[in-house]
Amino acid sequence: MLSAGLSLAGGDHHFLHRTFKPIGTNSFTFRSFSSSLKQLNTSQPSASTDDGDDDWKLCSTLNNPALFPPMKVGKRVVLVRHGQSTWNAEGRIQGSSDFSILTQKGEAQAETSRQMLLHDSFDICFSSPLKRSKRTAEVIWGSRKEEILTDIDLREIDLYSFQGLLKHEGIAKYGTAFQQWQKDAPNFNLDGHYPVRELWDRASSCWKRILVHDSSSVLVVAHNAVNQALVATAMGLGTEYFRVLLQSNCGVSVLDFVPRPEGGSPYICLNRLNQTPGSPIAGGSSAGRKASKRIILVCHGSTQASNSDADETSMNMLGTIQSQKTAELLLDLNVKSIISSPGNAPTETANAIARVQEAADCLGADCVPRYVETKQMKDLDVHDIVSRSEKESVTASSLQSGWANEFENELLTELWDRSGTAWKSLLDELSNESEPDKIVVTVAHPIINIGLLAHCLNLSKEWMGSFHLDAGSITVIDFPDGPFGRGVVRCVNYTAHLGRWSIPITKPTQDDENF
Repeated sequence: MLSAGLSLAGGDHHFLHRTFKPIGTNSFTFRSFSSSLKQLNTSQPSASTDDGDDDWKLCSTLNNPALFPPMKVGKRVVLVRHGQSTWNAEGRIQGSSDFSILTQKGEAQAETSRQMLLHDSFDICFSSPLKRSKRTAEVIWGSRKEEILTDIDLREIDLYSFQGLLKHEGIAKYGTAFQQWQKDAPNFNLDGHYPVRELWDRASSCWKRILVHDSSSVLVVAHNAVNQALVATAMGLGTEYFRVLLQSNCGVSVLDFVPRPEGGSPYICLNRLNQTPGSPIAGGSSAGRKASKRIILVCHGSTQASNSDADETSMNMLGTIQSQKTAELLLDLNVKSIISSPGNAPTETANAIARVQEAADCLGADCVPRYVETKQMKDLDVHDIVSRSEKESVTASSLQSGWANEFENELLTELWDRSGTAWKSLLDELSNESEPDKIVVTVAHPIINIGLLAHCLNLSKEWMGSFHLDAGSITVIDFPDGPFGRGVVRCVNYTAHLGRWSIPITKPTQDDENF
């Protein structure tokens, strides 16, 4: 559990390096909030489409690849979902209705998010006009003087006749239509509308206003589905990714927009997905369904070397602390299989997790140590690939949007193929029918874990520069449809468990020209 006051953290102390004038993209000074809310009435009706394209399978086709104009300076956008609402607690379908308010738990979650972002500074806050999000924004924004800008297009997905229904009421009243909403939401039609397609159109419209605003650091407070759509449309992912990129109550996601030296649409990097006030490995549903199969991608702790030989180097003191913190985070899981790269740092991290797992059952009255299988997988190794590259941009401490472009195509292809082979092996490991509740923990270099994540999302090698992972971070992927169904990404680059041994999501850079 993330306690109030913990920084929303990253691992290695290097970030996206760009010449940048204060206030920087990761400069977030909190200012004061006026109770008056200025509304931007800029929504346009979305035209629904009647084409019958099959959006169910994940694909790597870009959705509007030229969506964004060239940028001269970087911009960081931090997305937060509202805290638990009364209708969340009741299990009602909210959609864009405005009848629910934050529960006591939701207020506490909003306060935790405020503490998570306490040392970050924002130039502007955009909010949904709905009460549950607006209240969350007010709590996080605190005593700043600037107005919160509400944008009607940031409202939650429009679900028309479904709004206000409990799940069993929706099944009883709408039958087949409700089943399609649950199983094939992108092609779901209700009251003459395609809600998910309309939502994607709205999210694209929101980005145009967010990115042209004269600001470098932006806070956006909205809802589950619309935040999913914002992440997906920023990265160029279509409606088939609905319910794949989770957004928990008060979960924080971060997108970096980095100018290209040659101009054109900026690089876009998902720096973090769904860093939550609660533990990311706690029980709960994935996209509304129970998942008994899970893969947890662990990045090894910081090493003694900051160059491309890091995978063959032992961890330094910080890395040892990070690996122990990761082991403690996974303490309550029943992990029976840990697979690591053969490098020194991944092996040390895997052993730390195994020791804590094996000792877990001895913490109570009945001391029955259990055995955790640890094994190495050559396809998770990265040392022999990155050691051939002298470019600093491929090391764990400097992954950045566009870093993949610095790799020679041959090396990137080899890295991609290796992570693809490893991903298939992990799915085979997960498919053991003798273990219905199977959790596989994988420990590797951040570059390999990025490859595994991209393969999970059925992307291509060119997408590897679109993700950022820090040393000591974890990424959690659930499989509610089994190991060969689509993975649901619960979080990416989660680092809150590292506490004081990390840096905030955005370091204050008011006097720093480094992005």
